[in-house]
Amino acid sequence: MKSVSVSAPGKFVVLGEHAVVYGKPAIALAMDMRFSMRAHPSNEFRINGAPANQYNMSPHMKYLSEMHGNRPMTVFIDGRVPSGSGLGSSAALSAAYAAAVRALNHLPTDKASLAKDAFEAEYAAQGRGSPMDTSASVQGGGIALNVPYKKEDFLWHIDKGDRSWDISKIDVPKMTFVIGNTGIRAPTGPLVEKVRKYKDTNTFARSIVDEIGDVTLEGLKAIESNDKVKLGELMTYGHKLLSILGVSCPQLNKLVKASQPYSYGAKLTGSGGGGCMIALTDKPEKVAEAITLHGGTPYIVNTGVPGVTVKV
Repeated sequence: MKSVSVSAPGKFVVLGEHAVVYGKPAIALAMDMRFSMRAHPSNEFRINGAPANQYNMSPHMKYLSEMHGNRPMTVFIDGRVPSGSGLGSSAALSAAYAAAVRALNHLPTDKASLAKDAFEAEYAAQGRGSPMDTSASVQGGGIALNVPYKKEDFLWHIDKGDRSWDISKIDVPKMTFVIGNTGIRAPTGPLVEKVRKYKDTNTFARSIVDEIGDVTLEGLKAIESNDKVKLGELMTYGHKLLSILGVSCPQLNKLVKASQPYSYGAKLTGSGGGGCMIALTDKPEKVAEAITLHGGTPYIVNTGVPGVTVKV
């Protein structure tokens, strides 16, 4: 094989942040911001023309290369998913590179194999995590964790230590969201630990986690019936619940509030503390303008997009 071109989408969490850690449902949608790369065999590892080293070869790529024999290749990367923003940039990188490595080593590139490889790379690089981001990037469209599903919607089962996940696909209509990036980087670990301590010591916090799970299941029904009004209401309510858990921040709240007059609903997405919010809207330019005026960086994105693509 002379070369392979691959790409994988970024993602955002619609509902279920933090509660998913405790076995509650979560929903993630792939979006039309993609991580693309072209790769071919070579005598040494090179990335975008430069020899691969600790500065330009991510631990995800290193792990996947070693997993499949460490065959040298030249890789050209074009990443359109903002990094460090909770939009799945490392998951998209892992999914795309897993596809490239497998294709160049004449290994199967079925989605189940790619999802498991990409998750292992993410886990090795971060030391924790669920397969939500990588599964969304590999599958495209939308995926759900920890929800009742029809047999035909089951995608794959992933185990890690004493934890396991069933991932199912969901039918996602074309919808437009505006992402607002606060520009604030907030590590996920401390926020997850903050919620854990609150939940372990407070029955009210435990009830909030349970309610987030219930809201997520209602959101799944709204997505499948293309009920944007209902989904927007649930998103806004979900933001209030996450704020009670203490994982929002003033800048996120400001962007959510600014988006609401022009959207069906808005909320933080991801672990919170900074990062991004999302707004479901039919007036993306208005929402993007409001986000800009309030200090955020907007991205207009669409759902219903394909997952990993492989062209040889």
